[in-house]
Amino acid sequence: MNRRDILRRSAAAGLLATPAAGLLAGCATGGGDDDGGDAGTYKGTKSEQNPLGVKEDAPLEVVIFNGGFGEEYAKAHEAMYTEKYPKATIKHSATQEISKTLQPRFVDGTPPDVVNNSGAGQIDFNGLVSQNAIADLGELLDAPSLDIPGKKVRDTLLPGAVEVGSYDGKFLVMNYTYTVYGIWHSSKLFTERNWQYGKTWDDHIALCRQIKAAGIAPWTYAGAHPRYMSWPLISTAIKFGGPQVAVAIDNLEPNAWKSDAMKAAADAWHQIVKDKFILEGSPGLDHKQSQTAWCQGKAAFISCGSWLEAEQKDVTPAGFNMAVQPTPSLGSGDKLPFEAVRGTAGEPFMVPAKAKNLAGGLEYFRTMLSRKGAQDFTKKVSSLTVVAGASDGVELPYGLNTVVKALEASGADGFNWVYNNYYRKLERNLVDAACGEFFSGRIGPAEFLDQCQKGADSIAQDSSVKKYKRTA
Repeated sequence: MNRRDILRRSAAAGLLATPAAGLLAGCATGGGDDDGGDAGTYKGTKSEQNPLGVKEDAPLEVVIFNGGFGEEYAKAHEAMYTEKYPKATIKHSATQEISKTLQPRFVDGTPPDVVNNSGAGQIDFNGLVSQNAIADLGELLDAPSLDIPGKKVRDTLLPGAVEVGSYDGKFLVMNYTYTVYGIWHSSKLFTERNWQYGKTWDDHIALCRQIKAAGIAPWTYAGAHPRYMSWPLISTAIKFGGPQVAVAIDNLEPNAWKSDAMKAAADAWHQIVKDKFILEGSPGLDHKQSQTAWCQGKAAFISCGSWLEAEQKDVTPAGFNMAVQPTPSLGSGDKLPFEAVRGTAGEPFMVPAKAKNLAGGLEYFRTMLSRKGAQDFTKKVSSLTVVAGASDGVELPYGLNTVVKALEASGADGFNWVYNNYYRKLERNLVDAACGEFFSGRIGPAEFLDQCQKGADSIAQDSSVKKYKRTA
């Protein structure tokens, strides 16, 4: 089985196949046109060689979120674009404050042509969508692939990649990466200590005791972003109670956060807190500080997505060999096997509806979604893309190889949730705050779940927030 087969099987199982995503409503833009904006100021003539009608000398402005993936991959994509359109000049910039930097430009109608709308400072998509501020990417999907003969762009994408970025039937957001979430450890450390990753919760706790006895903290986490710990907790609940646990949470169902599965998961994870298995001072660390402490061997486990390897490449010791593992099973009664992992399309890109070079923005995405563009991204940042088979023949780093193996083992049992996309405030503010209280030991499981449920209820009762329905 090659990597393409692995990714196709996993994605078809529902890792990517999630319903259209939306975020909290907010006034992100100025008034939008009912038709979603014009076709851009710069217009070229469409042809077989130029299916999107790019004006060859039109300038292009690209703004990238300068996070774990950095910005070098984007500069490579920009070079590929100018190779085809040498008369075009590209203005490139990168920031960690997308909303602060770009929201005023959306308001006054002068947005860039391409925006990597990601990170904590992301502009809420619900506001952008409701005001028709994002261009429809349907034409991109129907354009021929840049370098995969005989296929349209849509035919080169993993199943579900389009659905994840669609709103009310329109493909508006191009989520570029394929992210797997799990629990990470150093294979080198575990080999040296002769430790075996625990597949059941009892085995995990027993191993945590061994690790603590050896003078190493079993766990650390990003105290500044404690929602990172909600990921393994919710995963534990879904594996225990089945995918319906996630559907109920996504649909804001009454007491979804207080289901038997969520109670069992919260009780289990509370043991990590009670037994002081968390590195002292973790509540005061941000994501980079906690990940660096982990790389330094101060803690054995950390919860993160598969961007971790790239984000830590500058401080990871040689031979550290980070590896991802699924969350442990609570017991034999789990509905999903130990091997089941959470994965989804992520890292959203968009072309603003009022972009001057709208066709150029679409062409830039076509470049990103080419085999060459996707392979270059994977080589540079150690992350998979939504382009099917693009990692074939690419020498993957140790950690990303473990991601591919995890996907293969997960197979048809992969899962995901989307409440964090539907209602950004719920995860980023309300659940985040509850996790901060819970994993620092200030509240117990019942109060933690109660706070999460109250947060969900507040969203459900807010008539100003557009609601989304997930069916499976």
